[in-house]
Amino acid sequence: MGRKVKKTLVSACLLGVNCRYDGGNSRNEDTLKNHETEELVPVCPEEAGGLPTPRPPVEIVGGDGNNVIDGNAKVLTADGVDKTEEFLKGAQHALALAQSQGATCAILKSKSPSCGCSKIYDGSFSGKLVSGDGVTTALLKRHGIKVISV
Repeated sequence: MGRKVKKTLVSACLLGVNCRYDGGNSRNEDTLKNHETEELVPVCPEEAGGLPTPRPPVEIVGGDGNNVIDGNAKVLTADGVDKTEEFLKGAQHALALAQSQGATCAILKSKSPSCGCSKIYDGSFSGKLVSGDGVTTALLKRHGIKVISV
């Protein structure tokens, strides 16, 4: 029998996919190099939730990803357009993908309202960071998936 390959969910933008809100990527060579022994499973929760690329930037207003999941915060554009539903749908897609692939770890893009881990923007669109997780990170953690931020 062949050796089982560890699978790790990873933000597609870290792999060089142009799926960031601004149409670019956040390619991270260390992520690629340090995980050569694993199968990296790319995901962009925002695109999976139905958002286009490029798209207006959004921030979580009223808390963090856990608050969004619990219905106590929203994901909004700077002009107040509610994108909460798309973020929840994208997080559910990422969780289903991780579970179907047997991934127990995720490497996700820092500061993102989807993928941020431990630090996200505060919802004021001023560049200020606060403690908290993005929507996808919060959902993955709730299901026992370890999240690493890059």
